[in-house]
Amino acid sequence: QVQMVESGGGLVQAGDPLTLSCAVSGGTFSDYTLAWFRQAPGRDREFVAGISSSAGITNYADSVKGRFTVSRDDDKATVYLQMNKLRPEDTAVYYCAARHTIVILTSTRYTYWGQGTQVTVSE
Repeated sequence: QVQMVESGGGLVQAGDPLTLSCAVSGGTFSDYTLAWFRQAPGRDREFVAGISSSAGITNYADSVKGRFTVSRDDDKATVYLQMNKLRPEDTAVYYCAARHTIVILTSTRYTYWGQGTQVTVSE
């Protein structure tokens, strides 16, 4: 049974940084491609960033490119999302996801999901 637990969300001001963490237990962490998604009220869940298994290739949504960085620590079985220069439109519940694949999927077709952590960016 794979479990994913996000942490690090909170209320910040526009322009502030924030780092999210997602601890993964169960399974073989290094085999998973990992991703971050977010969902704002009334909107669909959208891809934010992903990092592949093995090669550590990354992919970002255009809206966060240059501001967000996704990374993984296979020894700690944790994936991170470092968010800089946050904007009010980044306000959402952020979810981490995992799938046993080498490809970064930008759709929601991931096998495992965390419960989400709220990020609120004020003006």
